[in-house]
Amino acid sequence: MLEKEHFPRFHIGESLLPYNRPIFEEMGVWEKLEKCNFPRKTGAQFHLGNESKSLKFVFREGRFTSHTETIQVERSVFDDILLKHAAECGADVREGWTVNRFELRNGLQHVGATAENGERWQFRSRFLIDASGRGNVTGNQQGLREFHKDFRKVAIFGHFSGVQLDAAEKAGDTVIIRMENKWFWIIPIGANKISVGCVLDGKDYKDAGQSADVCFNEAVQSCPAMRSRMEKAELLGKISVTTDFSYYNRRLVGDRLLRVGDAAGFMDPIFSAGVFLAMYSGKLAAQSVAKAISVHSDGASLLVDYDRRVFTAMKFYWEMVFNFYTTPFMEIFMSPQPRFDIPAAVNAILAGEVDGGWKIHWRLKLFFWLIKLQSKFSIQPRISFS
Repeated sequence: MLEKEHFPRFHIGESLLPYNRPIFEEMGVWEKLEKCNFPRKTGAQFHLGNESKSLKFVFREGRFTSHTETIQVERSVFDDILLKHAAECGADVREGWTVNRFELRNGLQHVGATAENGERWQFRSRFLIDASGRGNVTGNQQGLREFHKDFRKVAIFGHFSGVQLDAAEKAGDTVIIRMENKWFWIIPIGANKISVGCVLDGKDYKDAGQSADVCFNEAVQSCPAMRSRMEKAELLGKISVTTDFSYYNRRLVGDRLLRVGDAAGFMDPIFSAGVFLAMYSGKLAAQSVAKAISVHSDGASLLVDYDRRVFTAMKFYWEMVFNFYTTPFMEIFMSPQPRFDIPAAVNAILAGEVDGGWKIHWRLKLFFWLIKLQSKFSIQPRISFS
C-alpha cells in the first residue's frame, strides 16, 4: 500500500452511516473504534435555515433499515486506526510515497512510484486498487473523470467548541441546515469538538471576494437556525476552504484495475455517504481480487459485476444530491407521508442500505416521481427559504 501522506493527518468528512458498522466488525476493527469514545449517531436532522420546518430521521424507526447506529469520527484519528490495522493484518504499508504512473504489461500492473527519499521504484502486481481519493490517479491518467457542471461547490469549514447540540441521544445527530443557495453541516466528532461547514457555489464564493473567515461568519449570521447554534461557539484552529466539485469516472474498472471510494467518484457530502461508499466499494474490490487470485483468473467478469454494483450504489446518492438542491425535493422530503412506506425506503438509503433490492428501489422511484409531480402541482405545501 503506497500512501502519499503521513498519518495521522487532517481530513474532512467525519460522518459515517450505520451500514459502515458491519464492515468494521468483519474487518475486526470495531473494538478499536469503540475505545475512542466517538459520539454515537442514531439519526440525522434536516432544517430550513429560517427555522420554519425540520425533519429528524431516526434510523431504528426505518422498516427496511437493518443497521441503525454508527459513530461520528475525527478523521485524523479514525484514518490512522484503519491504516495501522491494515499493517497489523499484514499489509505492507509505505507512507510518504507518490505514485507517478501505472501501465498494464504482460498481464501485470506496473506502478511507478517515488519514495520519500527521492528514489524511484517499479512495482508489479496481479491487480491494482486505486484508493487515491480525489487525486484520482488512474482515472486522470486514462482521461475518465467527468465533472458535473452544476456542482462546482466550495466548502468552508472548521472545528468548534461550544456549538449548541440537541439533548441526549440526538446530540450525536448529523445536522443539515438548508438555505436557498447554500447549506450547513454540524457534526459532533468528540468531546466538545464539532465540525461545522458551509457549502456554496464556487462562483458565489469567488464573486464575494472575501476571506474564508468573513464569508463563513456572514453566512452563519444570515441563517437564524445557525445563529442560535453558534452563539457560544469558539473556533478551534482555523477556518479552511476546499473545492467540492462533484465528479465520477466513466469506468470504475480496467484490466486488472479497480477504483474505490473517491477515486471512483465524489459527490456533494449532504448525505454523509462518502466514507460508507469508500468502505463498501473497498470491500467489494477486495472480494473480487481475492476470488480472481484464488482461481488464477484475470477477474474480468468479477470486475464487470463490481463496476455495476458500485455504480448502482453511487447512483442512489447522486440522485438524492441532485434533487436536494431543488425546492420541490425539499417540499416532499420535509413532509414525509407514510403511504407505501416511502419514508422507510428513504430512511434505509440514508443509513446505507444499497443492497435492499426491489422493495427499496420501487419506493425510491415513486419518491422521485412525486418530486417531479410537485414541480408542476402543489401536492405538498410550498416552502419559502426567506
